[in-house]
Amino acid sequence: MSNDRAAQTSIRVAILTASDSVAQGRAKDVSGPVLKELVEAEGMQVVQTSILPDEQEQIAAWLRRTADAADVLLTCGGTGLGPRDVMPEATQEVIDYQVPGIAEALRAAGLEYTPYAMLSRAVAGVIANTLVVNLPGSPTAVRQQFEVLRSVLPHAVALLRGDTTRDDDERKPVNKC
Repeated sequence: MSNDRAAQTSIRVAILTASDSVAQGRAKDVSGPVLKELVEAEGMQVVQTSILPDEQEQIAAWLRRTADAADVLLTCGGTGLGPRDVMPEATQEVIDYQVPGIAEALRAAGLEYTPYAMLSRAVAGVIANTLVVNLPGSPTAVRQQFEVLRSVLPHAVALLRGDTTRDDDERKPVNKC
């Protein structure tokens, strides 16, 4: 196993799907399982998956409680303009600071597929030494945005663990101009 793969295997990820209809059993969770499959395909360990209704207090409590058990908390759903979309507010309530570049990059990537990506209010931030990233509720958007996110997760986790060394040869441009 390469060092990169070993490092990724040690990354613990928890996944939260926020959806009233899924939490009430009226719909099936499709985004959470897609996200779990993508995370595991990267060699990362999924330590928990959960489903909650779109209730800010419940989501914030889950984020606080689960941050100790994972290096990365990935959420799907609740990031739009709907009156029940409260994921950004719940996340902002509990994070110590934002990582706006992640949210900006994910929205920019989404714009390659749909103009609706600009309606996302998703945020990314850090609770203690755990990265939190909001993803959309659509399984297609989860796939598209995880493709962008996956490459930075090992480095982000390493930084949050206190490893500030970097190999400039590993830094690759996202776009060639």
